[in-house]
Amino acid sequence: MQHRDVTPTYQGRPLPRPNEEVVDQGLGFDLGTLMGRRRALLMMGLGATALGLAACSDGSDGGTNTKASASTTSSGEIPDETAGPYPGDGSNGPNVLQQSGIVRSDIRSSFGDATGTAEGVPMTLELTITDLANGGKPFAGTAVYVWHCDREGRYSLYSDGVTDQNYLRGVQIADASGVVRFTSIFPACYTGRWPHIHFEVYPDQASITASTNAISTSQVALPKDVSDKVYATTGYSASITNLAQLSLQNDNVFGDDGGASQLGTVTGDVTSGYTVKLGVGVDTRTKPSGGGGAPPSGGARPSGPPPSGVPSSN
Repeated sequence: MQHRDVTPTYQGRPLPRPNEEVVDQGLGFDLGTLMGRRRALLMMGLGATALGLAACSDGSDGGTNTKASASTTSSGEIPDETAGPYPGDGSNGPNVLQQSGIVRSDIRSSFGDATGTAEGVPMTLELTITDLANGGKPFAGTAVYVWHCDREGRYSLYSDGVTDQNYLRGVQIADASGVVRFTSIFPACYTGRWPHIHFEVYPDQASITASTNAISTSQVALPKDVSDKVYATTGYSASITNLAQLSLQNDNVFGDDGGASQLGTVTGDVTSGYTVKLGVGVDTRTKPSGGGGAPPSGGARPSGPPPSGVPSSN
């Protein structure tokens, strides 16, 4: 019988020092083992990535900009909404965005030649703008235009008694964290609409003079429990009856998802005021479908002279 020398191996590779432990086979052998492990880990990682991508793409709608998709995750795109008939951005009548002084944090008082001030429970609005096309990073440098009604339900520039005012309208530029803050008053609840705040997001301050430059138009919904407390205070009495006839589910803007991705988080009280916060995801890869002053029902865009009286919708 012939005898053959059998050289010990490790993972199919001959050991250069058969009488020594695996860990003592020398630098060359160790490097070969390390590279083999890296290749295996790389293949495992690629496989996991492929599975993850398949799971993410399963049932995808290809990035369609819908309110339903936005409501499923807090990091999704904010739903596009109507700017309503009282935007003051030039899409329906006056354009306050072309006036000097519109970039300001405290929007309670009118500016320019107007001198009125809106009274009501103090409110700070804080919106955090994120850039979904850039991995959800803070969208620094964007210009955010905010507007809403006063405690009587009137919109400055449009409603009877305040057509000569431009209060409760203003622009702020997002800081390095994507945050804008406005000092204002808690808005009323007028007939047919849930308590809300309008806003438009523009790429930068230079873009705000034309409403067609907006990359997102949406609204903030205010919680019922906080609204009830505010409307029990002086000046908001009409809002009590109006709110009692509404719900987030039957509102003509928030109704399709109950305001799931637009309901602000609120802290504070009626004495010291409230802080309303909302995360706003903006995706510049999708075509904006809101704004324009068109009502959410798809009806005709408001035309003719600016509307007057307490608003009935939007």
